[in-house]
Amino acid sequence: MNSKALLGEFLHEVENTRKLLKAIPDSALNFKPSDISWTTGQLASHIAEVYNWYYNTLVEDVFDMATYKYDKGDISKASNIVAKFEENVKNAQMHLENIKEEDLYKNWSMNMDGKEIMAPMMRIQVIRGFLMNHLYHHRGEMIVYLRSTGNKVPGLYGPTYEESNVNELQSV
Repeated sequence: MNSKALLGEFLHEVENTRKLLKAIPDSALNFKPSDISWTTGQLASHIAEVYNWYYNTLVEDVFDMATYKYDKGDISKASNIVAKFEENVKNAQMHLENIKEEDLYKNWSMNMDGKEIMAPMMRIQVIRGFLMNHLYHHRGEMIVYLRSTGNKVPGLYGPTYEESNVNELQSV
C-alpha cells in the first residue's frame, strides 16, 4: 500500500515540477543570485536529474556516487532541460511502479569511494527524504529564482501571488 501512496504523490508532484520547469524562460537560465549559487539552468538541470536517481535508489542497495555519471544534457535552452526531465521521469515512474512493497523496507545507503555519505536507512525513508523532499526544496529555490528575474510563478498548490493579483485587478 505504501508503494501506491508513493506513486500517487510522485505523479501529482511530477505535474507541479513540470509546470515550474516550463515556466523558466531561456532569458533566465544564466541568472545566479550569488557567487556561490547555481545558475537557473544548473538548478533546473539538477531538479530534472533528481528523477534519474530513482533507479539507484529503488533497484540498488548502495548508490555509489563515485561511479554515477551525471548527464545534464544541453542546458542552454529551457526546452532541453524539460526534455531531460521528461526522459528521467519516465524511467523513474517505471521503477516506482515496479517496486515490491517489501523492498521499501530494505536498507539502502550511499557512498563515494568507499566513504559513507548517507548511513543505511529503509528505502521508503530515502524515497521520501532524499528524492521527494530534496526535490521540493529545490523547487522552492526555483520559485525564488523566477521571481528574482521578474518571471511569473505557476501555482503548484493553488494560485500564486501573481495569479491572485491578476484576478483581483481583472475584477476591479
